[in-house]
Amino acid sequence: MIASELRAWHSLWLWITRRRHGVPEGATAVPYSREQSTTLMMWLFAMVVETVGVDLLLLSVGVPGWLRYLVLALDVYGVLFAVTFLAACVTRPHVVTDRELRVRFGPYADLRIPIGTISAVRQVRSFDDRIAFGGEKVSVAVSSQTNVVVELAEPVDFVRPLGKPGRAVSVRFFADDPAAAVRSLRAAGAGAALPLVHRLDPGDGDGVPLLDEIGGK
Repeated sequence: MIASELRAWHSLWLWITRRRHGVPEGATAVPYSREQSTTLMMWLFAMVVETVGVDLLLLSVGVPGWLRYLVLALDVYGVLFAVTFLAACVTRPHVVTDRELRVRFGPYADLRIPIGTISAVRQVRSFDDRIAFGGEKVSVAVSSQTNVVVELAEPVDFVRPLGKPGRAVSVRFFADDPAAAVRSLRAAGAGAALPLVHRLDPGDGDGVPLLDEIGGK
């Protein structure tokens, strides 16, 4: 939890300086924050109003100073938590390189999937999904939505948000532009130099894998 908190504060600095984390030169950033930004901004506005309102109420009824300042500190921390979370979602997008797919959710989730382990990718549309790391089918939803599914030819190990190990054979996640995310993954898969290349289907997104052996037909 402390590590997540530090990553969130670092993200706020990146946001202020207009930089992104973990997006090397030549990589494709896949944002996912657009769908939840409006809700988070409304939530943040309500928290600011609540902070001011509660402080004025406690002042008017004459509560002890230590209690008023304690409540104020907790409310201010809540506001800062919302700001840093929003900053982390903006500055830590999903990333596609020629080596890996990196699926992230703010400062909490970070799955690194080698391109060579991807057997299929397809665009979907689910409105009742959630964030789940408990089984081998990992879901990283935003506002209960996912729109890209990545199937793996072999399990990939990862670290869950609270530090426990996990293993994934299928990953669902949300992208602001799912079509662009799928195209990037297919391009990366087609260029992977492996003895047995799991080429991603160049068709309409049905996720059927094409297996091409180097030097064969």
